[in-house]
Amino acid sequence: MTDSAVLDVLIAVLGGAIRVGTPFLFVSLGECLTEKAGRINLGLEGVLVFSAMAGFGGACLSGSPWVGVLAAGASGALLALLHGLVCSLQRVNDIAMGIALMLLGAGLAFTLGKPLIQPQAPQIPAIALGGWSSSPSVQAALQINALFPIGVLLALGMGWAFANTRWGLVVRMVGDSSDAARALGTSVNGVRIAATAAGGFIAGLGGASLSLYYPGSWNEGLSSGQGLIAVALVIFARWSPVRCLGAALLFGGAGALGPALQSVGVSGYYDLFNAVPYALTLAILVWTCSPKRSLKGAPMELGVSR
Repeated sequence: MTDSAVLDVLIAVLGGAIRVGTPFLFVSLGECLTEKAGRINLGLEGVLVFSAMAGFGGACLSGSPWVGVLAAGASGALLALLHGLVCSLQRVNDIAMGIALMLLGAGLAFTLGKPLIQPQAPQIPAIALGGWSSSPSVQAALQINALFPIGVLLALGMGWAFANTRWGLVVRMVGDSSDAARALGTSVNGVRIAATAAGGFIAGLGGASLSLYYPGSWNEGLSSGQGLIAVALVIFARWSPVRCLGAALLFGGAGALGPALQSVGVSGYYDLFNAVPYALTLAILVWTCSPKRSLKGAPMELGVSR
């Protein structure tokens, strides 16, 4: 490839990292908050699909993409609240309930979303960052989802809040030692339910990004396992919201590599390039199998550090 083609690929990957990585960012931040409180929600794939459907439907009915965003967040919080409430019962396993929630969310989305496959919904506005260039391809690549800056601020705010606020300390204490939290009069179940519901709302914003920005439509194959990948992202990020931002961009860039190469005429092995995010997930899971790597920063109540 020529130097200009390489530059075009790099810019396309950068723009694609933000475009594709935005849902990863919100879902991983939601799971990070949930796990910081000592609970695992493997049902985020169902939350993501259901919130994408609800967001698309809300935007269609209201004519406003931001109403759709709120509907997506609310639907994600509702499903996650169900997860939090059921998991608070005795002898209920987080993992098993998460799998059930994943199936429930997907089933509800596919059933209720059938009338939404054909209609068009108003899209989330884009922020143009490519005005400095006269190249149409650069301008198109640097059209940024308006939700992305919100996600960046949320990641930075969560990172600061976990370290410097009372509620952040309470969430971390519940996630690290439920006995210590109870000794101080904190409702462990209450904090975990609230953190799980809030995490579901944040993850729901990722669903809105899928159906209302990129790819910007509703269909049953919309998520492609991104909710499950986000759980691996949290482990890779060592339960740090700020690192979740970097991990989401990394996976987003991996997902954008295939289309970026195709845009400059490299069409061979296209399906192989599309598999890069999943191969990267597998590589990260293998890499983090070492206790010295994987357990650093893990909330003690998750059980992975015992």
